[in-house]
Amino acid sequence: MHPILRDARRLGLYLLAWIPLGALMTSALAPTHLSWAQAFALCIPLCLVYAFVCLAAAYVCRSLPIREGGIQRLITTQALNAVIGGGLWVLLARGLAWVIGIPSAQISGVLPLIFLAGVMFYLLSVAIHCAMFAVEASQAAQRRESEATLLAGKAELRALRAQINPHFIYNSLNSISALTSIDPDKARDMCIQLSEFLRNTLGMSEQSSIPLRQELEPVRTYLAIERVRFGKRLALGEQIPEQCEADAVPPLILQPLVENAIVHGIANVVENGFLRLTAEHADGTLRLIVENSYDPDSKRSRQAGFGLDSIRKRLRVIYGPRAAIQVSTEEDRFRVELVLPRE
Repeated sequence: MHPILRDARRLGLYLLAWIPLGALMTSALAPTHLSWAQAFALCIPLCLVYAFVCLAAAYVCRSLPIREGGIQRLITTQALNAVIGGGLWVLLARGLAWVIGIPSAQISGVLPLIFLAGVMFYLLSVAIHCAMFAVEASQAAQRRESEATLLAGKAELRALRAQINPHFIYNSLNSISALTSIDPDKARDMCIQLSEFLRNTLGMSEQSSIPLRQELEPVRTYLAIERVRFGKRLALGEQIPEQCEADAVPPLILQPLVENAIVHGIANVVENGFLRLTAEHADGTLRLIVENSYDPDSKRSRQAGFGLDSIRKRLRVIYGPRAAIQVSTEEDRFRVELVLPRE
């Protein structure tokens, strides 16, 4: 259906736009050729009827877009249609003049002017419809691009989430394996805690966001598992204000950071290792900080960058430039800070 005809408001505005054209035609025909009354009675109805005739330009514009038919073909076709439209307007003018009683000899003198106006008005309608379709095409292209970007972002996010759980399980099983020959009872306790962790996190990564309170639950379980393994080598600290716990965060956003702190930090420290979690509000953002001790002289694992890279990509997909991740080192301390918009 024609885009103007399917919207009553748009049709009303379109017809109102033809009234000034009718007034212009009236002033062109009166008082030289017709009286003011004759010109008004002829031009206003003539323009309103011709307004619907000019709507046919839309179908030609749609069937012959410039990118497909070529500019020359478009101009030729529309020029021919304009001539046909002008001729049709002349016939309408003759018929309407007969109805309102304008003598044939008198109306014949203004037919060339009516024909020229009909051609010009039709070409104006063509230009308006071409512009309208160009805007609609641009908007449709933007919508498609936005949808494609959104789908790509969701696919990338699913891929990143899919990497988190296997990576964690690998690290946990590695810890359990290290304990089986040293302390079987602790290894059994770790298996129980690992089972609890997996039960708590099952389906969590499929949610778009969760309260920080819920995000901290599996992190604390994981640290409890690792505390069994490292004992006094791992001192845990936490400074999470209650008002921060209700803030929404992406699920499992802290888990890779805590894993990195354990695997690439605490595991290489001989004694007095620590890991501290901090949350705070600042300038309309939620800041999550993970600090841990590490040995600057230890060799960096090939997988050391997984946690940071995955979080950078997730923040880019979810928040764009509104979020950031900041990494810093100071002597034997490694610090990662997440800056998230409060939502």
